[in-house]
Amino acid sequence: MKIWVDADACPVVIKEILFKAEKRTGVWLTFVANQPIRVPSLQNITSIQVPPGFDVADNEIVRLAEKDDLVITSDIPLAAEVMEKGAHALSPRGEAYSTETIKSRLSMRDFMETMRASGVHSGGPPPLGNAEKQAFANHLDRMLTRYL
Repeated sequence: MKIWVDADACPVVIKEILFKAEKRTGVWLTFVANQPIRVPSLQNITSIQVPPGFDVADNEIVRLAEKDDLVITSDIPLAAEVMEKGAHALSPRGEAYSTETIKSRLSMRDFMETMRASGVHSGGPPPLGNAEKQAFANHLDRMLTRYL
């Protein structure tokens, strides 16, 4: 199992949880972004900087992810694509995407995008709280225990 991180929008606190997980388990951890990402110089942590552009980082993650890998992303279309390849997807808020719920999440995302395009502003998600950080850490630990 390798962990791929959609790093452009990944909160710092989630990156820190991932760094600790690598120290504890030795899991391979790769951050993919279209800007330079600073990562600790630990054996199994790398970063990939892709050229700027719409979905370039997402496309690189889809290309590299394999069955049973874990992708950390809040991007629902990216989660759907890697799940089609047999990878798992987890949001930085600790929500595990599943084959049962991904279609409804995609529909809701498309609906909200249509609403925003028509001038309705719904605001963004609330700040990442302690409950979401704990949920992320718990899901991550379960995945690492299961696949390592």
